[in-house]
Amino acid sequence: MSQGTELANRFREVFLDGTFVAYTNYKAQLTTLNRETAFTRVSNLNTIAALTFHIHYYVAGILHVFRGGTLDIRDQYAWDMPEMPEESDWEQLKERFWADAEAYAQHVEQLTTDELDAFFVDEKYGTMRRNIDAMIEHAYYHLGQISLIKKMIETNTSYTS
Repeated sequence: MSQGTELANRFREVFLDGTFVAYTNYKAQLTTLNRETAFTRVSNLNTIAALTFHIHYYVAGILHVFRGGTLDIRDQYAWDMPEMPEESDWEQLKERFWADAEAYAQHVEQLTTDELDAFFVDEKYGTMRRNIDAMIEHAYYHLGQISLIKKMIETNTSYTS
């Protein structure tokens, strides 16, 4: 198995279809989650919707680079979620998330070892491999938050405000 395929499989594991590391993934956690639950505030924690938007922001931004675009994403905007007043808005975000995650994984699958070891956009960002690994680690971090917040909402509404 190529290194690109191995990384793509790890990426799919956390986003789309795996259970090896966390016993769940984004798609499993979010597919049937409705807008009301996704936007429920638990104490001072981020909402599930905000966390979903945040991680998708990075996936979409790096996918744009993979497709030949410029690196336009900035940490300061990673939480600037647009209004989503309708259930259909939430559903569209999730559908874009799954599609972009799969496109990201497909791109990573095609990367050669030399491409993985090359700098990502600029030397200051490190290698492509380092950035893909960082995306996977970042994703697990927020998946854990989503899983816990979802359990808090489902089992103890006294935590919500």
